[in-house]
Amino acid sequence: MTKYIIILLLIITSCKGESEKDNRTEKPKFEIIKTSEYELIKTENQKGLLILFPCFPCDAKNTLSEFKIAEISIKNNFSVLAMSLNQRLYLNQKEKQELAEQLTEIIREQNLSKENIFVGGFSSGGNVSLLICDYLKKNKSQIQPKGVFIVDSPIDLLGLYRTAEKNLKLNFSESSIQESTWIKNMFDKEFGNPLDSIKSYEQNSPYTFKTENIDNLKGLEKLKIRFYTEPDLKWWKEYAKNEYEDLNAFYIQKLSDKLKAEFGNKNIELINTKNRGYRANGDRHPHSWSIVNEKDLINWMKK
Repeated sequence: MTKYIIILLLIITSCKGESEKDNRTEKPKFEIIKTSEYELIKTENQKGLLILFPCFPCDAKNTLSEFKIAEISIKNNFSVLAMSLNQRLYLNQKEKQELAEQLTEIIREQNLSKENIFVGGFSSGGNVSLLICDYLKKNKSQIQPKGVFIVDSPIDLLGLYRTAEKNLKLNFSESSIQESTWIKNMFDKEFGNPLDSIKSYEQNSPYTFKTENIDNLKGLEKLKIRFYTEPDLKWWKEYAKNEYEDLNAFYIQKLSDKLKAEFGNKNIELINTKNRGYRANGDRHPHSWSIVNEKDLINWMKK
C-alpha cells in the first residue's frame, strides 16, 4: 500500500509541475539599440516592424515617451523603429530617396523583418509617413509597407498657410501668433505666396484641398490607411479661436473622403476620438500621440 501511495504522489507532483510550467508565461525577449538616427526595440521572434516618425521638434526618445506602444508591440512580436528624423513638414525628391536608402540600410544592418511593415507618424511625422510610403510603393523599393497611419497631421500645406494667416489677423494668443508667424515666413520663403501660384504647395504637400490634389499619395492605393484626429473644437476655440475649418481634423476628413472615392479602398479608416488627447506630463492637448489606442492599432496591424 505504501508503495502505491508514493507512486501516486509522484504522479500528482509531476502533473502539478507540468501544469505550472504550462501556465507560466515567458516574457518575450528583446533588445534596445540607440543611435543618433533612431531607437530600435527589436524582438527576438519578429512578426512585423513598426516604423515611427516624430513631430517637428521631436525625436525618437520623445516618441517612445509620449506613445506607449513599446510594451504591447513586444508582446505581439513587432519590432519598433522610432526615427529621429524631424523638422520636416514635407519631403523633396532627394530627401525621399535618402530616407528610403536609410530605412533600407537600417533594416538590412539590424536584420529586421521585411514582412508586415507599418509606418506611422505624429503631426509633421504623419506627413513624412504618407510621403515616404508613397515613394516606396511607386519606386518598388525593397521596403513595401502594408499600412500607414497618421496622428493629427497638417497634411494640407496650403491649408496650414491659410490658417496661419487667419491666426495672425486674430492676434489672439502668443503661442498661436509665434507658430503662425514661423509657418508663414517659412512657406513664403520655400514656396512663395499662394496668390501667385499654388503649384509649389501641390508638389510638396500630401494633399491640397483647394484643388483636390492627391498626386503625392496615389502610391497608397493598395495600403491599409488610418487617420487619427481629435477635433475638440471647444479646446481649439479657447486656445486659438480656431473654427473646425482651421483644424488638421478638417483636412484629414476631406482627404479620407477623397481617397475613399478615388481608390474605392475599404481599408481607409478615419478615427475621430474624444477626450483622449493628453501629453505624457498630464497636460490636456488634443494634438497628441495619446489619441491612438495602442492595443487597437496592434490588432489592426495583425489583421
